[in-house]
Amino acid sequence: MSIKHDFSAQAVAAALANFTPEPLRTFDSARQAMIFSLGILDLTTLEGADTVQKVEALCGKASGYRPKGLPNVAAVCVYPVFARQVRSLLKDTDIRTACVAGAFPAGQSPIHIKVAEVKYAVEEGAEEIDMVISRGKFLEGRFGEVADEISAIKEACGNAHLKVILETGELNSLPAIYDASMMAMKAGGDFVKTSTGKVNPAATPEAAYAMLLAIRDYFEATGKYAGFKPAGGISTPEQALVYVKLVESILGPEWLNNKLFRIGASRLADNLAAELMKS
Repeated sequence: MSIKHDFSAQAVAAALANFTPEPLRTFDSARQAMIFSLGILDLTTLEGADTVQKVEALCGKASGYRPKGLPNVAAVCVYPVFARQVRSLLKDTDIRTACVAGAFPAGQSPIHIKVAEVKYAVEEGAEEIDMVISRGKFLEGRFGEVADEISAIKEACGNAHLKVILETGELNSLPAIYDASMMAMKAGGDFVKTSTGKVNPAATPEAAYAMLLAIRDYFEATGKYAGFKPAGGISTPEQALVYVKLVESILGPEWLNNKLFRIGASRLADNLAAELMKS
């Protein structure tokens, strides 16, 4: 389906040059847009050295913005072994518990192992699952297998929302990113997400452009909404606002909420809060 769009470097550069300088129509000021950006963040800790104490501190950070007159972030994302702790610590907030599961970040486990990990995460309290596709299979052209894995994981999610990580930095081309996005949505993904944050390049405006066109095309063809999550390398308010502008321009203001738009960027939270507390 990617042939319906011109993904040449020149065409994409021209499109982005048109979108990103546009003033935001939905917000009265850059400050309002930054407040919105803080409220759609997924804070994460996804390291081998994660501890109960580190996760507790992250939950405290996540729930500490509202007392300062700022919005809570949207979710805290951890490995499944910490899901129960996060769900308990955040039980009196509107912050959701998210987990990476399904052989994060490489995606190189057998499907029954991936499904088992997802089921475990949900049983432990995860309300959202961030899974990563099997990029090796996708690059080999085994598209049916990749789609079947997404569908199996979606079934294992039960009522939990599924974010499908494409790892766009490994997919080699914008047409491939578009096609992977479309595949993920057709297979049941509630969101498409750029990156794990473990591979460079991570989120880029170019990858976002291809993914947002896929979301728009999918909605026009099916009437079904799918969400978008750029993640990895987004650390400044200015970078965040680029993605807000792209979502607003390509998908429209109805996507500007934390049910359809997230940003995965823990450093960004500190920078947004620091900027917002100045005034």
